[in-house]
Amino acid sequence: MKILITGGSGFIGSNLIRYVLDNTEHKVVNVDKLTYAGNLNSLEDFSDCKEYVFEHVDICDRPKIEQIIHKHKPDKIMHLAAESHVDRSIDDSMEFIQTNIVGTYIMLEVARHYWMKLSEPKKNNFLFHHISTDEVYGDLCDTGDFFTEKTPYAPSSPYSASKASADHLVRAWGRTYNLPVVITNCSNNYGPYQFPEKLIPLIIINCIKGKILPIYGKGEQVRDWLYVEDHVRALLKVLMDGKTGETYNIGGNSEKTNLEVALMICEILDKLMPNDRYDIKSYKDLIEFVRDRPGHDKRYAIDASKISKQLDYNPEESFESGLTKTIKWFLDNQDWCQDICYHGERLGQLKES
Repeated sequence: MKILITGGSGFIGSNLIRYVLDNTEHKVVNVDKLTYAGNLNSLEDFSDCKEYVFEHVDICDRPKIEQIIHKHKPDKIMHLAAESHVDRSIDDSMEFIQTNIVGTYIMLEVARHYWMKLSEPKKNNFLFHHISTDEVYGDLCDTGDFFTEKTPYAPSSPYSASKASADHLVRAWGRTYNLPVVITNCSNNYGPYQFPEKLIPLIIINCIKGKILPIYGKGEQVRDWLYVEDHVRALLKVLMDGKTGETYNIGGNSEKTNLEVALMICEILDKLMPNDRYDIKSYKDLIEFVRDRPGHDKRYAIDASKISKQLDYNPEESFESGLTKTIKWFLDNQDWCQDICYHGERLGQLKES
């Protein structure tokens, strides 16, 4: 089977491609614009792999997307390409509207016209799998509730609003045109190859460099943390066994506050890399609370019982085991981090007039 994956050079996409090529006989076509968060070095091990092809293309370029799909003739499409950092969406939302909404529309339209011309066996096997986020559901605050697949959408940020729009487009193309679609909404991912503007890699890298560990507000925001390899296993499970037209929430069963996450990273690093360079007793001494993000959601938490019951999927990593693997990866791959065009600058602050 041949799978076309958009955004395959990003964090989740590169981990997905690596898992597919290492554990299956499927062929992969990676379509990526290579923005700041896309990194071909994340997949350099497969540069000579016969089952892997890279196409440097923006999903908003419809003629080129049409050429690629007709050239490679994929059996299924997994759509991950997206602008994904909330802080950047606060600074400038235009790229989020363009890529996440217009780009998804173009992918759906090209996929629809391609699917309509397939032979019946291939047509029946085709699937457009849209990968989304739990942020589309909004803020659970202190209710104690969990996001289910029936939770109404209430996005809070320009990023989550753009992803919610994309989700609605996918469902509309499924309902109106009968395009075979499926949607997955995941909780916060972490793991190897994550761009360091996100919390976990930022804290790890700043510890290594002896820099401050910035925590928004009081660090009370709660997220459900999902190890990226658990996520990509779930994505493949949905791609192969999911029911057309359905939505599946994917969570890690690991609710932690941002402060708890930072403290755990510091405790693990205190053991793995005891500090002998900086004037501190523990890496936690580097923690500094900074002004909170505008509109920062208090809590996300996923009820993943549907995918567990219907597709027999459950995450394998605990948060502690996944976090330890992640920290060890960043310690062992500091050269990869050196090539990243991000230096810890603060994003997502409203400019005061």
